[in-house]
Amino acid sequence: MNTVIRNEIKYLVNILEYKKSKNYLEKILTSDEHNGIDGYKVRSLYFDTLDDRDFLEKEDGVEIRRKIRLRVYNPDDDFAMLEMKQKEGNYQRKRSLRIKREDAMKLIKGDYTPLLSYDEPFAKEMYSYMKINCYLPKVVVEYDRTAFVAKENNIRITFDHNVVSTESSFNIFDKNLPMNPVMNPANVILEVKYNGFLLSYIKDLVKNISTISLSVSKYYLSRNISHKVIL
Repeated sequence: MNTVIRNEIKYLVNILEYKKSKNYLEKILTSDEHNGIDGYKVRSLYFDTLDDRDFLEKEDGVEIRRKIRLRVYNPDDDFAMLEMKQKEGNYQRKRSLRIKREDAMKLIKGDYTPLLSYDEPFAKEMYSYMKINCYLPKVVVEYDRTAFVAKENNIRITFDHNVVSTESSFNIFDKNLPMNPVMNPANVILEVKYNGFLLSYIKDLVKNISTISLSVSKYYLSRNISHKVIL
């Protein structure tokens, strides 16, 4: 199991600002090892309760809340990452557990018993939490991500674009999921993640581009079919 705790700030930028910022960051930060020409794919299945508690808590701006998801980076992968993100103000705590592909498929179908076969206490916690609160698959979200990292204060900067989703099929290992656009293709989500304080040259980057502070998540945006959320 992996645990990460850090600040997380989101902005909305246009495609031209993204390209300029990308060129700048390539000169001063380390490119994520998974970046290709256009970054890399991220696909997540988000779970929520029967009454969409996590979605509504986000909508209401509840200070302490959670999100649960399964994440893959390639439909051919033989594993998935089961993750819980817990938000407290600007701080995000993310815990991740690598599980086998066949176990992920059972979770997708609503069977959480495979989690009991893992030794990590987090797996048992997730089994109990998802069973007690009646979590079900809700939406698959996919996007292209370009990421940069700096060792100082565990800084990670990501640009997410081409965000698409589906609420009709939840098999994250299906290469042909029917996806729908979530955002205007001219918009890109910039996320700045760090521990402690943000270094001055990163502050200057954000200051010098036309950013719009963004409070909604990709999960929130992707529930637009059932909740009519549009960006």
